Amino acid sequence: MAEAALLLVISKIGIAVAAETLKYARPLLAKKSKLVAALPDDMRLIKNDLELIHAYLKDIGRRGRTDGITETWIGQARKLAFDMEDIVDQFIYVVGKHHQEGSWWGHVKKIAQKPRYLFTLDEIANKLHRINRELTQLKQNRDWTQNNQSLPIAGVSDDIPAADYDSQYTPGQDYSIPDDELVGFDKNKKTLIKLLSFKDGSPLRMIALWGMGGIGKSTLVKSVYKKEKDKFECHAWVSVSQSYKLDDIWRDMLKGISPTFDAQKLSTEQLQGELKKILGEKRYLIILDDVWKAADLFQIKTVLAHNTLGSRVIITTRFDVVASIADDGCKMKVEALDRQDAWSLFCRKAFPRAENYTCPTELLEEGKNIVEKCGGLPLALVAIGSILSLTKNSVNEWKLFYNKLTFELHNNDNLSHVERILNLSYKYLPSYLKSCFLYCAMFPEDYKIHKNGLIRMWIAEGFIEQSGESSLEDVAEGYVIELVQRSMLQVARLSTFHRIRYLQMHDVVRELAIFQSTKESFSKTYDGGPGELESDSRRVSVVQCRNRNWSIISLSRLRTFISFDTNMPACPWLFSECKYLAVLELSNLPIETIPNSIGELFNLKYLGLKCTKVKNLPKTVSKLHNLETLNLNDTECVELPRGSRNLKRLRHLHIRKWLDRSYLGFKTYESLEPFKGLWDLKELQILHSVRASKVLVAKLADLSQLRVLFIHEVRSSYCAELCHSLSKMHHLSKLQVRSSNEDEVLQLDTLTLSNPLQKLFLIGRFTEGTLKSPFFSTHGNQPLRLELFYSQLARNPLPRLSKFTKLNHLGLTRAYTGQELNFRPGWFPNLSFLGLHDLPVNKICIDEGALVQLERIWLRKLTELRDVPAGIQSLKSLRLAIFHGMLPEFKNNLPRAKLDRIQIIFR
Repeated sequence: MAEAALLLVISKIGIAVAAETLKYARPLLAKKSKLVAALPDDMRLIKNDLELIHAYLKDIGRRGRTDGITETWIGQARKLAFDMEDIVDQFIYVVGKHHQEGSWWGHVKKIAQKPRYLFTLDEIANKLHRINRELTQLKQNRDWTQNNQSLPIAGVSDDIPAADYDSQYTPGQDYSIPDDELVGFDKNKKTLIKLLSFKDGSPLRMIALWGMGGIGKSTLVKSVYKKEKDKFECHAWVSVSQSYKLDDIWRDMLKGISPTFDAQKLSTEQLQGELKKILGEKRYLIILDDVWKAADLFQIKTVLAHNTLGSRVIITTRFDVVASIADDGCKMKVEALDRQDAWSLFCRKAFPRAENYTCPTELLEEGKNIVEKCGGLPLALVAIGSILSLTKNSVNEWKLFYNKLTFELHNNDNLSHVERILNLSYKYLPSYLKSCFLYCAMFPEDYKIHKNGLIRMWIAEGFIEQSGESSLEDVAEGYVIELVQRSMLQVARLSTFHRIRYLQMHDVVRELAIFQSTKESFSKTYDGGPGELESDSRRVSVVQCRNRNWSIISLSRLRTFISFDTNMPACPWLFSECKYLAVLELSNLPIETIPNSIGELFNLKYLGLKCTKVKNLPKTVSKLHNLETLNLNDTECVELPRGSRNLKRLRHLHIRKWLDRSYLGFKTYESLEPFKGLWDLKELQILHSVRASKVLVAKLADLSQLRVLFIHEVRSSYCAELCHSLSKMHHLSKLQVRSSNEDEVLQLDTLTLSNPLQKLFLIGRFTEGTLKSPFFSTHGNQPLRLELFYSQLARNPLPRLSKFTKLNHLGLTRAYTGQELNFRPGWFPNLSFLGLHDLPVNKICIDEGALVQLERIWLRKLTELRDVPAGIQSLKSLRLAIFHGMLPEFKNNLPRAKLDRIQIIFR
């Protein structure tokens, strides 16, 4: 569908005709022709038309199936949206450029040389006029699609959407898994049966199973339902799906619990009455399969009587939010099969006549490649295994099938249900999530997608809509959570604070998303295989380059270019031809220089150069007035060019040059040299990291939007001003302060913050009074992570730090000069990680009742410690202990028998 493209351009037009933009545009437009002066009004009219087309496309999507004529019309609507997006970006650029040069200095420059824009307002007006003609034609052609959509689809009832026929996969059809072939579900099956058990006086219990489409929820429930249903006085299986009529759901329920009852002629009130009467008097088991919305479930369950006879209701759903309605302890997430179970299920289907379903040796490698591609998805394993059981057991045949698996998913009738079931989740995504979801398909297979980086790319592309007072980052975080809750994305790794850190896309879902992206000209992913470059793709992802000659293809309308191939050669054409680029991610590439032509990328909002060999940026970078994210981490560059104060929209600035990756040295990396006007970048949220100066610490209070600040080379004389500036930051959640050297003392006794910090890193000596400062005494239990480096405290800091009861992560590196550390009962009740490095301690004691949630401990270079911390064996939550650079006798004295449940690593 073209919904996402339309929604994006509608949003951009809204920005272009907003009061703030027009305030700067009107003086410029007033001097031009009538055609130019009418630009804002014409764009508003086009926006109105596009909103209607967007609503029409959503309506088509709900009906499910489309024919060739409609698909062609949708393609034309998509292309028009793309063209309109280009025009809007040009308009915003010209207006912004005029506003910047409207300053006194800009006026002086104009006297000397007339400014040259990439686009003129006359060109933009002419293009908009053409768009208007095309839009008129598109609206006229809609009659073709409307007439065609009114034609009935053979075999489909008029009152049931065709989409429902795609989604109504009820138990017992040929793609389901027989009980004797059900593998990998044993644990969930036992849990479900236990939850169904009852005794006299048991209240109604609502149970929910959730997970992505095709994961086996219905298969599992079907198996249990067949076995347990006769223990109940009445039972019913009701398929809900995305589109349903409430009365029909209740009729199906009534037919199930009372087969002889004629429910067809009953009104809504009569249905409710009969159901409440029967269900109030009997022990019932009802399955509500494939529930899509919590609101739907609340409506359906109004007839479920809360008797005390041990009745049970089981819900299957793709959505976490629906499953959350289940009773406490009755919510189960159905995960993908592990490799062993996936292989077993596949072999049962692929080799049904072989002894013990054994795979021939010559097919092992190809078979395992195919199973790996299925990602533990039972639906795909069963369907693909069944197809391969009918093919010749030939290595070449299986290899060919693997190589064209994506094609087979879309074109093999025996696999069509796999595609339909998985595509339903995409089809019914809200429009604002579709682009976000498809964007994830550009990352390589099995790639762990960094959530924060992904969010910044979404924002740069304009996918995120402003919502009240929330920042765009917070709104995007909600989008991530919603995609996870809808089982469209998987959580690959959580942070130590149990927030999403990395995401992943299921392999089969990714293949379908790539297909959809190509179909909609949303993006193109190149993995080194055959295939032509497509000039109409708005986004390009390069997984493998394979010496592709990019320069011969026009990619002038690209919005995103991401390369994951670290061998990809320099690509100067990106900077000279792709004027519309919003996201340019070149991290890890062997790039040494950035051409001056980067300044022509007027639309660039995200520039990723992490882990490249770049030593400096050209002066033209200062022309990137829309730049929001600049990542220069792990490069040789620690200075920004003159004029960088013009990067007014910069939100995320990452810049550091590594010196010592062991983290044991005092100075682990160099930071940004502050430039004049850095404090003018008032939209900055992340400044990681910057060297301190007397002027900078005084001006830091101007950066009121900062969430993350890493400031280094701090002198004692700066500290009073620094504390004052930090007190003015109302959003700060992560702070690192490093003194100029090991002997410089950080005078932070007056440190206080209006916003509770989540993470604090102090590197350098500080006075004993700092631990009694307003921050440490009034910040209470707010910080989740605290690390002290080179503090060299003579007094044990643990009693004071133990007041931070929410602390999850504590690290002490050269922070204490004493010989003993004792963790008392009740201290650090939520700590999951403890790191003690380069301390002179010779004894560590952990009392019973201390560190009760500790999962990981890391002891490094404790060269006086000869024995494992006393009491470590009583830490029931401890799972991992890392001992690094310890004495030989420490290892010899380790009581392994008492620590056999803990993974121990020596380095």
